[in-house]
Amino acid sequence: MNRLSELLGTRWPLIQAPMAGAQGAALALAAGEAGALGSLPCAMLAPDAMQRELTLLAASGRPYNVNFFCHTPPEPDAAREAAWRAALAPYFAEIGLDPASIPAGPGRLPFSAAAADALEPFKPRVVSFHFGLPAPELLARVKAWGAKVLSSATTVDEAIWLEAHGVDAVIAQGLEAGGHRGHFLSHDLSRQTGTFALLPQVKAAVRVPVIAAGGIADAAGVRAAMALGADGVQVGTTYLCSPEATTSALHRAVLQSEAARHTQLTTLFTGRPARGVPNRVMRELGPLNAAAPEFPLATSAIAPLRAHWEKQGKGDFTPLWAGQNASGCRAAGAAEITRDLVTGFSPAA
Repeated sequence: MNRLSELLGTRWPLIQAPMAGAQGAALALAAGEAGALGSLPCAMLAPDAMQRELTLLAASGRPYNVNFFCHTPPEPDAAREAAWRAALAPYFAEIGLDPASIPAGPGRLPFSAAAADALEPFKPRVVSFHFGLPAPELLARVKAWGAKVLSSATTVDEAIWLEAHGVDAVIAQGLEAGGHRGHFLSHDLSRQTGTFALLPQVKAAVRVPVIAAGGIADAAGVRAAMALGADGVQVGTTYLCSPEATTSALHRAVLQSEAARHTQLTTLFTGRPARGVPNRVMRELGPLNAAAPEFPLATSAIAPLRAHWEKQGKGDFTPLWAGQNASGCRAAGAAEITRDLVTGFSPAA
């Protein structure tokens, strides 16, 4: 036990990272069974679906984390949407799809009063956020339940801001991490640094516990993060091939191949930089194409292309999210993976 595990109510200071679209309660339950903090990603769940998953988690009696995005929804930009659809037009033509038939709209919603209403009866031990923090009145509501609040910082400035605005612990998200970057104070990617450069700087800048995230795939990585002063670690990619994850067969195959050695940040799938394995659309349009609308408005136009090619068994338009270190990805149970990871909290023999 250390101050983070005491805060989380877990045996080990390990968080199974929330991975929207690749997991539900089953993965969180298995990680929790082995002494970690299991997480449920809620950014893509409607309130009724969220409540079903939370009912399963609550029945375990173990602490768990629920995670939300807290971005400010952008104003629709007709010109930018038109430019985005023009960039995708050759791909629509290739499969005979009329772009006029594709509705516009967001693919992910931020934390809201409606989400808080659905969450409140469960009063989870931990609530975490990505892209900063929600409005003060929503944050106060969460804290009034007694929940501990975590959020991701990708720079020292963000960590200081989060501490000043009331988080109980900071997740230092290094550039190696898979999925969406959590940055919120600046969109300048040159300000993003690797986990082991970011971690000691954040640790020196804040008083709350600091959780290392990004590129940690095994017990050796856990041990290295703790040696640099982390109070705990968060691990995501390593769990993606577990049977409890909902990762598609196509995505699993990529993660367990040599292709996973190369990852890139891309805005093509949602409009916000996120790390995944390169595929056809990333190579042909460029991973950071300026035509992609603001997050999360890019999602709607590319979704039918993804669906079409996935039916053909191809991930040409699929976000194949992965961190820079997928070496720990294996078809083992999440509890077994957790037990292996936590050996890193013991001194090396």
